[in-house]
Amino acid sequence: MARSFHKMHGLGNDFAVFDAREQPLAMTPAMAAALADRHTGIGCDQLIVIEPSKQADAFMRIFNADGSEVEACGNATRCVAALIGHDCTIETVAGLLNASPGGNGASVDMGAPRFGWDEIPLAYAMDTARLPLGWDMLEGPAAINVGNPHLVFFVPSIDDVPLGEIGPRIETDAVFPNRINVNIAEVVDRSHIRARTWERGAGLTRACGTGACATAVAAISAGLVDGPVEVMLPGGPLVIDWQPGGTIRMTGPAQLAFTGSIAIEDFR
Repeated sequence: MARSFHKMHGLGNDFAVFDAREQPLAMTPAMAAALADRHTGIGCDQLIVIEPSKQADAFMRIFNADGSEVEACGNATRCVAALIGHDCTIETVAGLLNASPGGNGASVDMGAPRFGWDEIPLAYAMDTARLPLGWDMLEGPAAINVGNPHLVFFVPSIDDVPLGEIGPRIETDAVFPNRINVNIAEVVDRSHIRARTWERGAGLTRACGTGACATAVAAISAGLVDGPVEVMLPGGPLVIDWQPGGTIRMTGPAQLAFTGSIAIEDFR
């Protein structure tokens, strides 16, 4: 049976989006991984299933390319808001997100960041503002949960860090029970940051919305920049606005690449 989907992306972070609000879709980790395969499936960084919600306009499920289901995805939230087409509330495992589509993208309230070691979570208590840990050239990261867990390392130049080699080691370190997303950031000036992200379950992506949020929060908390700040990712910029004690506002593009259909039963 053919099932329609939307191929979308936010700054090159790409998604296969299935709208299951009227026609249910029983998605499994194995099925999501098969559909996400770039050689034999649709091909995407994350697979998104939009389902009905009793407390919001829609419930968004997020599967990484390896089939693991995660709590939040900023770029995907903008894409879902763009599909809904009006101010909306999107339910996720991480909570309710308010979004406003506009222009060629959307603005999303990503909620308040969490800094407790058990909220990241970490395997044991430590200072999350600067973890006393290091991997090769990367040391002393900030740890922040912005719907999903992130580390942020500030470095002189992001171009000098082999993130594709170090990222998977950090992601799967035993100190992170739920694995972790790894960000490297270079402060350009008081309102601009360059950043790259190794996403747990997806690897290197052209953009990570929650990674940009975590990076901006870490930089503002450390007094390195002032909000709002433009986080420049390989795929393009996101604007992140946050003040201590408040919620994070992320603004950026969301684009429809094409709409297609696929024989979904072949991937079960």
